Amino acid sequence: MKYEKIQAPKGVSEYVPPESAAFEWVRENLITPAKLAGYQLMELPVFEDTALFSRGVGESTDVVSKEMYTFEDRGGRSITLRPEGTAGVMRAVIENGLDRGQLPVRAWYSGAFFRAERPQAGRYRQFYQVGVEAIGLDDPAIDAEVISIADQGFKNLGLKNYRLEITSLGDAESRAAHRVDLQKYISKLSLDEATAARAQINPLRLFDDKRDEIKKSMKNAPLLMDYLNEKSKSHFAQVQSYLDQLGISYVINPRMVRGLDYYTGTTFEFIHEDLGAQSGIGGGGRYDGLMEILGGQSLSGIGFGLGVDRALLAARAEGVLKDDQFSSDLFIIPLGEQAKAIALSLAAQIRQNGVRTEIALGDRALKGAMKAADKSGSRYVIVLGESEIAAGNVEIKRMSDGSSTSVKIAQLQSVTFTD
Repeated sequence: MKYEKIQAPKGVSEYVPPESAAFEWVRENLITPAKLAGYQLMELPVFEDTALFSRGVGESTDVVSKEMYTFEDRGGRSITLRPEGTAGVMRAVIENGLDRGQLPVRAWYSGAFFRAERPQAGRYRQFYQVGVEAIGLDDPAIDAEVISIADQGFKNLGLKNYRLEITSLGDAESRAAHRVDLQKYISKLSLDEATAARAQINPLRLFDDKRDEIKKSMKNAPLLMDYLNEKSKSHFAQVQSYLDQLGISYVINPRMVRGLDYYTGTTFEFIHEDLGAQSGIGGGGRYDGLMEILGGQSLSGIGFGLGVDRALLAARAEGVLKDDQFSSDLFIIPLGEQAKAIALSLAAQIRQNGVRTEIALGDRALKGAMKAADKSGSRYVIVLGESEIAAGNVEIKRMSDGSSTSVKIAQLQSVTFTD
């Protein structure tokens, strides 16, 4: 009986060698600045109680109303695959009492997230993010710290063709004053029933609508930044001052609202010029009030999520990825059983020094093994046969130019296999 091949679900981003090495490199470089700033790992469930997202993210958002993967488990509970990271982190902080200890709580996370969207380049149904959350301080300085961590992550990749857009969505008082005039403006528009219902729940959602007719209708809508009270203005001005001190360039975008309802105050997004329609490579903002909504105490917070998939696309677009940086440093070709045993021992010792070392196993002939070494992209190759073992020396061949150096086998551990 012949079985049909089973394929991955449509719209899933998956990474296999050799591209997986580039994906891993992007992910690690994006999160390294958070680790260096004292943020600690939170490893959280990929599925949660549906109420966490419907209540925390917002009923009016496309994420909740259209894009969540929700199902009933065997116990009859409504479960949802996580569409974003902040709500889960906040739930974990409350549940584990982290908000009762040292503040701020500084956490980072990474992993797969899920949204039922129309698949296209840079937009997937399963996608990957790294993110941070800083919970417990209402301080403009921590807003600047969070933004600078994201910015440094992109700089770590060598990206240049991106811009940072920032805005302020104000505090509750500022938003209430703006909402009155915005609803008056929206009431005069001709909207379909679904859009009008969304606007009734959260009128700011219309600024995030991608349809041309809605964009045109909202062109002259009152902007929230014009309604900021003195407290919100002062907070946002201080954030800008800190960013200036850090040398981080930015553009103020008064029409930005982002796609989640919990954002307040400082809000930001990173846009990459080379990615077309899916140009957002990361973003975040402050979410004062979210902890209370999820059953915790009234604490402030700010965070971001950076798209690993899109950052990888941006790195490819800018040509900052070099395939040889993901190759092994050393390729050992053993000829014969004795050589194979010695090669296994040598490789184990050399790897302890952080040198990426491959062995040509499978009893290949020398010609075939050299072809494998060339295809592997390894920087250096060693042939280990009877004569080399008898002499106690090997020739280390540099693959880039064919030059070689004789080294005692006993001293291989101390060799630096880098160009």
